[in-house]
Amino acid sequence: MVQSSALSGAIEGARRGACPTLTEPMRTGDGLLARIRVLGNRLSPVQLAELARLAGRHGNGLVEITARGNLQVRGLRPHGAAPFAAAVAALLSIETGIVVDTSPLAGEDPAAKSDSRRAAAAIRAGAAKLPGALGPKVSVVVDGGGQVSLAALKADVRLLAEDGGRWAVTLGGGRTQSMDEDGAVAAALAMLGALAAMGPESRATDLFPGPGPGPAKTRPNVGPFQLDTGATWGIALPFGAMHWKNLLALASAARAKGIGALRLAPGHALLLDGADAALIAQATTLGFITASDDPRLRTSACIGSSGCASGHIPARELAAALAGSIPAGQSLHVSGCAKGCAHPRRADVTLVGRPDGIGLVIDGRAGDTPSQILDEAGIGTALAGGQEGR
Repeated sequence: MVQSSALSGAIEGARRGACPTLTEPMRTGDGLLARIRVLGNRLSPVQLAELARLAGRHGNGLVEITARGNLQVRGLRPHGAAPFAAAVAALLSIETGIVVDTSPLAGEDPAAKSDSRRAAAAIRAGAAKLPGALGPKVSVVVDGGGQVSLAALKADVRLLAEDGGRWAVTLGGGRTQSMDEDGAVAAALAMLGALAAMGPESRATDLFPGPGPGPAKTRPNVGPFQLDTGATWGIALPFGAMHWKNLLALASAARAKGIGALRLAPGHALLLDGADAALIAQATTLGFITASDDPRLRTSACIGSSGCASGHIPARELAAALAGSIPAGQSLHVSGCAKGCAHPRRADVTLVGRPDGIGLVIDGRAGDTPSQILDEAGIGTALAGGQEGR
């Protein structure tokens, strides 16, 4: 049970830039933001429906799935944050401690080279016993090498399954080394132990600096995936967000179809076990992304001025209007400000909200110097000209 007084104190001490949790929500321009790490990344249609109702009751109704596959609820009011947290804790099993990411198909993926669950559980258990404090952003990725790639997720320690029960282990930006499973777990825990001893501001790149891997392009987690028994179908939330009523409608339709499990997945995705064509068509009607060639999958956008004090433009609204104008194979990033939170890497086209207009950056990041400053009326013409000049 979440204690109201404890949560109230956490809210008073909340600061921008910290990692939000269910019990320590973060202040944003549209209220408090709570992040929910669902144990095992699975929930039932009944649980999703109730979570949607709670988001509509205590927040502004906007629910997000993050790039790592966690749930977020936006716009919580200070007096509603404690009842919301208590209700969610009673509804779902919440994961705490260090972030250790695995595939949502782990243990059921016929294409995986190894079952990542055993190594991940050993790392979680070992990290819980470490003296000292790990920073909230420290994370481990244990990638079994199956249908759902975790290559795009940042990590202080990365384990990638190889043939023959071996694991490719990367610490920070250092050189990748091949180890057996016991060695890989030991290396991960040694790295985490060193970081805990150094303090919560430390990251693996402090000990193993280097360029690290480049930006990874992975298959969107949209479309069919095979399981050892049966199949699942991935859909995505456009720009990672959906209104609670649409989620409720999806959950109700899934329950009516007899769907037993929904899996939260990287890339703002939700996998529906046993979904049929009729359910996917209904998800399309509700506004979810159900096809892997949907241009919104190549478009990143933060909430912008609709929910962030730093935002100068309604980023998601602009992104929705412009996504179809970007040629296939190219990416669009619409950022409310120069921080570029939704997509810190390069994009083919980036639009950045500024006090004096909208900056256009070609093949760069949101913080780069724009080639032009536009208003909304001039975006279409500028985009067409920029693409012709590429």
